[in-house]
Amino acid sequence: MKKNWFEEKIKKFGLIGGYKKPELVEDSIKLDSNENYVIPKQFQNDIIFSAKKNSDIREYPLGGVERLIDMISKFVKIPSSMIGVGNGSDQILDLILSNFASNQTKVLTSNPTFGFFEERCKLYNIPLITIPFSDNMKLDIKDFLKQSKTADILYLDSPNNPTGFQFGKSELQKLVKSFSGLIIIDEAYGEFSEYSLSNMVKTQNNLIVVQTLSKSFGLAGLRLGYFIANKKFTEIFMNVLQYPYPVSTITIESGIQALENSNQMKDIINIIKIERKRIIDTLQTFDTFEVFDSKANFVLFDAHGAYKRVYSALAEQGISIRKLGKIGNHNGCLRVTVGTKEMNSKFLLAVRDLLG
Repeated sequence: MKKNWFEEKIKKFGLIGGYKKPELVEDSIKLDSNENYVIPKQFQNDIIFSAKKNSDIREYPLGGVERLIDMISKFVKIPSSMIGVGNGSDQILDLILSNFASNQTKVLTSNPTFGFFEERCKLYNIPLITIPFSDNMKLDIKDFLKQSKTADILYLDSPNNPTGFQFGKSELQKLVKSFSGLIIIDEAYGEFSEYSLSNMVKTQNNLIVVQTLSKSFGLAGLRLGYFIANKKFTEIFMNVLQYPYPVSTITIESGIQALENSNQMKDIINIIKIERKRIIDTLQTFDTFEVFDSKANFVLFDAHGAYKRVYSALAEQGISIRKLGKIGNHNGCLRVTVGTKEMNSKFLLAVRDLLG
């Protein structure tokens, strides 16, 4: 091996860039990262307090992951032998890609898709076959059925981030049943949508459904994701590929407490769906915007030539949204998280004052 191989590797990785996190803006109304602020802060305080009471962090969390998986099993109504956990769904996706894909593996996905997944494929030199969104931010299932013949892995975030698009259930089921390679359905925003494919893992051995507690339960800072898959894959993932202690004791206990109070989360989801419709309906009243339907906890809209001005004007008023720019044939895309009713009202009022 060449003596300068290390420097060459560093140079190569530097060209990739990596996943771009949103800027940290102090004292802002944070509507840029799809976090769940609708769930009360007291909910987190209660589960953290209980987690601390039930934890001794001097010890490794032996048996903790198993108890957490049992609780997830009750929540999703899937056998515990078909469930694995990770340090956020990011880590689960990373381990799947690093162990099951290579520069000879073709991944079929949409363009755009979850940014972290794209960047990880770049890191591992995994070639992508991408299907672009139409002008109205929808995907055609026929394009995927056609391209699936040359792909080894199918990855779809359902709903999609950043567009909020989700295939009809029967359409996606048809695609899954027709694909013979590895299928990864990322349901990070699944609770805000109309359906889940988690039950299909019972009959589709090549299907992995990835979910998380970050969005629906408002636990983004705890980094707790999980997946549902066939028993053989799950056993190999958890016993061979996964770290010995993938999540902390506090995360385990907090996750268990959160799942025990899942009814509170479900009530919050309904509020977010109502507020999502209010944001979409209100933004559609402005001729400046083209607003796209969403099945997630955010709304994508094209502000066309005014998008930089809209973004900057909101930032000056302490409101942070995500500036995305070009998506397909749309050059001025912005994405706003569905926050609390008060946060959403401030956002919509600021837009009205700017454009009204």
